[in-house]
Amino acid sequence: MGKRKVGALEKLEADLPALQNKIRRDPMSYKSDFERQYEQYRTIYTIFLQNGSTDDNNLMSLREYIDFVAHVAECYPELTASFPEDLISLLDKHHAILEPELREKIVGALVLLRNKDVIDSIRLLNALFPILIKSPSQSLRELVYNKMLMDLRSANTKTKNHRLNKNMQNTLYNLITSDKASPKGVFAVKFTRELWKRQIWTDAKAVEIMKEAALAENEKVIGGGVRFFLGGDKEREELDDESSDDENVDLNAMRHQMGINKKTKKRGKDLKKATATVKRKEKKKNQHNPLNFSAFHLLHDPQGFAETLFSRHLQNPKTKLKDEQKLDVLRLITRLVGLHQLTLINLYSWFQKYLTAKQKDVTTYLACLAQASHNLVPPELLQPLVRKIADEFVSEASRAEVCSAGLNGIREVCTRQPLAMEDTLLQDLVQYRKSKDKGVMMAAKGLLSLYRDVGAELLHKRDRGKKAAMDARAGAQSLPRFGEVNAEEGIAGIELLEEWKEEERRKKREETGVDSEDEEAEAKRIEEEEAEGWKNWDVEDDESDDSGGWIDVPSDGEDLHVSDSDDDKPKKKAKLATESPAPPADVGTPASTTSTEKPRVSKLATTRILTPADLTKLKELQQKAAIEDAMPNKHKSHHSAASTRQPVNGARHADEEITAEAIEGLAMLSHKDTKEEKIAKAKGDREEKHVSSTALRKEKKRAAGKSSTNKEKARQKNFFMTLGKAKKKGKRSLTDVKKAMQGHVERKKRGGKRGNAGN
Repeated sequence: MGKRKVGALEKLEADLPALQNKIRRDPMSYKSDFERQYEQYRTIYTIFLQNGSTDDNNLMSLREYIDFVAHVAECYPELTASFPEDLISLLDKHHAILEPELREKIVGALVLLRNKDVIDSIRLLNALFPILIKSPSQSLRELVYNKMLMDLRSANTKTKNHRLNKNMQNTLYNLITSDKASPKGVFAVKFTRELWKRQIWTDAKAVEIMKEAALAENEKVIGGGVRFFLGGDKEREELDDESSDDENVDLNAMRHQMGINKKTKKRGKDLKKATATVKRKEKKKNQHNPLNFSAFHLLHDPQGFAETLFSRHLQNPKTKLKDEQKLDVLRLITRLVGLHQLTLINLYSWFQKYLTAKQKDVTTYLACLAQASHNLVPPELLQPLVRKIADEFVSEASRAEVCSAGLNGIREVCTRQPLAMEDTLLQDLVQYRKSKDKGVMMAAKGLLSLYRDVGAELLHKRDRGKKAAMDARAGAQSLPRFGEVNAEEGIAGIELLEEWKEEERRKKREETGVDSEDEEAEAKRIEEEEAEGWKNWDVEDDESDDSGGWIDVPSDGEDLHVSDSDDDKPKKKAKLATESPAPPADVGTPASTTSTEKPRVSKLATTRILTPADLTKLKELQQKAAIEDAMPNKHKSHHSAASTRQPVNGARHADEEITAEAIEGLAMLSHKDTKEEKIAKAKGDREEKHVSSTALRKEKKRAAGKSSTNKEKARQKNFFMTLGKAKKKGKRSLTDVKKAMQGHVERKKRGGKRGNAGN
């Protein structure tokens, strides 16, 4: 009897695929055959529901029939109308006792019905999501999660399926808010984080789901929500960088604009690093996708979110979070405070007990304090913290790493709120610039440079420096008042464009010999420049990402000469002006007679319409100023914009997080390795296999499927195969050698045998 049943199953496995192929080719001719097999499926299905049979033969038959009906259900929609409901009911009620292979077959059949449009995505996800939450089987949960994620991705491939996304987001939101202590919210976190990384969900509803997750009561759900805000945007950018091709960067043009100086390997590395930094910031700032906002900017109520996080997870003594999780919550709160300039008064007093040198991860606490500082925080809240950091970290008895971290932490806080520093404390801290330790010296010099720019009056006169002393004497620099906002900010780098235009006009006047006082000629020349700037402009080019197609702007390759006047003579007057008090306003001192006055606000953007050529040149000048500002000080030219004004793109982006490494600074340079560390480093160097750059290049070519050159192939040949050619080459006459050399020179001029010169 058993052999007869096995034989019947084998026949069934052979008949159903054959019948399946026939039905696909001609459904109407084989309708009766399908009805007969479908009745057999219904019988086995009914027996399984009534008896809950676990007989292997019945399970195998049911598995084969489910697969058969799922593949041809679209051919007979009326007969198989109840088939999807049968599978959903079977999976929902018996998923705990079903055989793993049968469960996998049922899930695969439902996905197949969705791909054939027998059921829609909403019906599929509503059927699978309860299984994902209720099932005790890890393998089934993983299978269901992957199938649901795949369906969501495929449904949003060509265009956003807003109806499906809204339905799924509401389901996940209700899952978290219905029971905040349940660990089931982890699935909502996993779905939202993965779809956010894939840029499928980029709206505020997804951020609200993760906001509720961060405010939940389960530790795993809280950790997932907090990590989303701290690293979700970075994951999305990394995935976008991997999937998209690298931008074409004309490094040669940027090197040419930096000026022609002595070329060294270090200068080349510095230039490459500065270029990469500027392009990364430009790419982050000029995101063309209007929905690609950061999660921090899509929060509905950041103030209430930060307050709830602080009171529920940090101030609450009954919280079950570990120290690492509390630190992540603190990082999130401080980023919210710094980015949105929130007011959270209790946060700063909470920092008091953690600002000690013996505190674990103290550099992270210092970084969080710096992130929570901004120009709208009352100085009375930050001054005690700055004083405590100085008392705990900065002293002659402290280790160099501790002292350096304290000074760096104070500098980061004062960068965002200069009023947090007291004059007596600052004068004491800047004396550490004479320290023999390099990390401490650099940290103190950084603090000194900061206050030379923002508040030189807090320093001793001997510490202010020449430029800061001149500005302070002329009244051009003063410590900003609390809550003061500069309302005169305009287009970044617009003064660079105005100075470049003035320089170009001066050169033309010198070439043509035209007097600068001729107003009619000057106005005519400006009109000609505007007409030239609008030439070759097209609306389609304006809508494209590449603005270089507007107009070809010539460049003379010279360094940009920035000056407040047309000649260099007033520099001597500026030196004399510092020796006497500044004249009153009614004397009528010209603006060009002193270099200590406040920089003139450019009115170029308000007095004339910027042409496409102007915008192209402005972007070019901005990149040049930003690259030079990112270069080390010794590489900056004396006449560049980066050395005479604030950098265009040099400031830290508001979305960037201050890390513990920024607080540690150069402290690791002063750390001396122990004997065990030296031995470990030596052994590590020996274990590493040295590979030459040539071998790495060959391996890269081989991995890309490229062939080797003829020279490389010739080196692999047997010696006797090349012996005849070598002898023949040695016996050449002088005439033959001359012809060979001339042919080599001519081929080099043509660009090789293929003549690729200029391509």
